[in-house]
Amino acid sequence: MKHHLPELPYGMNALEPFLSKETLEYHYGKHHAAYVANLNRLIEGTDYETMSLEYIITQSEGSLFNNAAQTFNHNFYWECLTPEKTRPSETLEHALTETFGSIEQFKKAFSEAAASLFGSGWTWLILDPHEHLQIVNKSNADTPIVHRHTPLLTLDVWEHAYYIDYRNARAAYIEKFWDFVNWKTMSRIYEEKEHTNIPGLSAIPNNDPDDPMADYLDEMQQDEEAST
Repeated sequence: MKHHLPELPYGMNALEPFLSKETLEYHYGKHHAAYVANLNRLIEGTDYETMSLEYIITQSEGSLFNNAAQTFNHNFYWECLTPEKTRPSETLEHALTETFGSIEQFKKAFSEAAASLFGSGWTWLILDPHEHLQIVNKSNADTPIVHRHTPLLTLDVWEHAYYIDYRNARAAYIEKFWDFVNWKTMSRIYEEKEHTNIPGLSAIPNNDPDDPMADYLDEMQQDEEAST
């Protein structure tokens, strides 16, 4: 299975003034593209060549994991952004308010987490196996997929994500992020709560009896049931 750099769901200058065309040309066109190219190079001629991206992420380590995870992380990040003005659904707004106190309190907590992340990494809003909302920081290429968490939102806090436009002013990058968040995508993922419908994964259907990911997900479910 050859992995491809997905097309952006908007134009290269559509996220201005949050992200400039130059940033997208480098971040998407060079950094993201390099992860995809490295992933394809590393799986060529191996058993991973026929596996889904999700399976590779959960079963690999080292350079292969880093490039597979960063491929997904970036796939998902672009889907979290939109030039359109969107709002959370009533269901998601209720859940965020119940967990964090209000939408504004959620945004504040998420922003503080992103600002506090040391070095490179990602800030995520995730749904854990018990369907609790959490804000988590992941260093480097780490991703919620390997922790049995469903991602709802992410912010790339690697310097290459913002340095062209903001230099070292990470706080300004975080603040502007909220004007371009795709609440519609977040709401859909939360309401469906379907792990296989996460944008950017392109997993093999779990009803395929030859899909190795199906066995992995079954084991995850059994472990979860045993722990409750």
